[in-house]
Amino acid sequence: MQLSFCRLHTHQWCFLLFNIILFHALLFGADFVEEYLLQPYPGTYNDGKVLEIRERARKLDLNVAKDNISKYYTISNPNVCSGRDIFLLSMIFSTPENGTRREEIRKTWANFTEVKGFTVHTLFVLGSSQSGTIQAEVMEESTRHSDIIQGKFIDSASNLTLTMVLTMQWTVTFCPYARFILKTDETMFVNYAAVVEYLLSLRRHPEDLYIGRVIHQEMPNRDPHSSDFVPISQYPDKYFPDYCTGSAFVISQDVARKIFVASAEVKVPVPTDVFIGLCAKKAGVTPTHSFRFSGEKHIRYNNCCYKFIFTSSEMTTEELFLIWKDLNDGKSCTLLETYYGLVACKVLTYLDKFAFFNTGSIKETN
Repeated sequence: MQLSFCRLHTHQWCFLLFNIILFHALLFGADFVEEYLLQPYPGTYNDGKVLEIRERARKLDLNVAKDNISKYYTISNPNVCSGRDIFLLSMIFSTPENGTRREEIRKTWANFTEVKGFTVHTLFVLGSSQSGTIQAEVMEESTRHSDIIQGKFIDSASNLTLTMVLTMQWTVTFCPYARFILKTDETMFVNYAAVVEYLLSLRRHPEDLYIGRVIHQEMPNRDPHSSDFVPISQYPDKYFPDYCTGSAFVISQDVARKIFVASAEVKVPVPTDVFIGLCAKKAGVTPTHSFRFSGEKHIRYNNCCYKFIFTSSEMTTEELFLIWKDLNDGKSCTLLETYYGLVACKVLTYLDKFAFFNTGSIKETN
């Protein structure tokens, strides 16, 4: 018996429509709910301490770090922003021994100096190496590229918060006119074009901007045997304040100042991204959620999807170069192509959770 699609009965059309709506709700529902619920409300700043931190940030003396430059930095490159109107300053957290990775990033997604006429500048932030050989290589690399900021502390996971504070200090001291700051990691892919276009489209005043993939109501780790243990005596609240995952987020220049000032008052031993959330709360800054940030998730590749999203995590060298070549094909995606790309990314990324479906290849999704 031949079935004619056009002769479906009303209840059959309703069943098809219901399944289409259900599919989209399952695929994108969480993103839209988060996008709506995790939006900041206008601040009132009635808390005296918040007002004090915001006022200190406004009057911050930038000469302190300048006068003690040798105390804080092994490599400072203090003049890279001089006389430049920088729209987006990208600060990439790296490790001293990963010079090859930094070179890959320079040749791929960070190989931008401007987007739509607006200046983008990329720097790498790292701690010092205990190896004399590696440290010498980092110094030589900095001489060639002038894009490294290195703190006077050993590069380690336990010192990531120091790296973050150093990043904020350097930004407000030596690049105080950069309008927006992107913090990200060397394991990431970042779509500068999409980020800049989004920032240009903002209808709100670019102040108190702290945007990324927001973590909502995360509970502190109370296991004393865990490396992330947070004792009740140091943090009695049930939940951490909302914060953006540290893999990638964007802040406005004023937020960098506020976080730097507030950082001196946060003594809780927490992961670095939570630390930024605590500093932001003390300064009266609320994070904004965007599903276009991947967080710690690796997004399966699709050309139009990657032209829309901001970030993807855990990128291999092969993926970086293939994606960079694809994204610079000069072609734009229609609304329908972008929609299809997002569906493909979503479905394949979900299937990657199951070993049976995970091929590890990006070629099949182009």
